[in-house]
Amino acid sequence: MNNSENSFAEILNKVEKGKEDDAKLMDASQQLESVFIHQMISQMRATIPEGGLLGKSQGEEIFQDMLDEKYAENISKAGGMGLAKILYDQLAAKTPPLKD
Repeated sequence: MNNSENSFAEILNKVEKGKEDDAKLMDASQQLESVFIHQMISQMRATIPEGGLLGKSQGEEIFQDMLDEKYAENISKAGGMGLAKILYDQLAAKTPPLKD
C-alpha cells in the first residue's frame, strides 16, 4: 500500500468511528428524552384519584412504574416530542472533533 492509500484508510476509519459516536450520542439523547417522558407520565398519573375499596398494593405500584417506563421508552423511540433530536443537535455542535 502506498501512502495515499494508508491516509484514505485512516480517514475512512475516522469516519466510521464518527458514525459510531453519533449513534451513541443519539442513543443517549433518546434515553434522556425517555427519562423526561417517564417523569411526565408519572406526574400525570399521580393526579388521578384512587378509587375502590382497596388501595394499590406495592406490587401494583411497581408494575405501574415499570409499565410507564416502557411507555416512555417506546414514545421516545417512535420520535417522542422531538426533545432527543434537539438535544442531539445541541450536543453534536458542542462536541469537539475526535483527534487520533
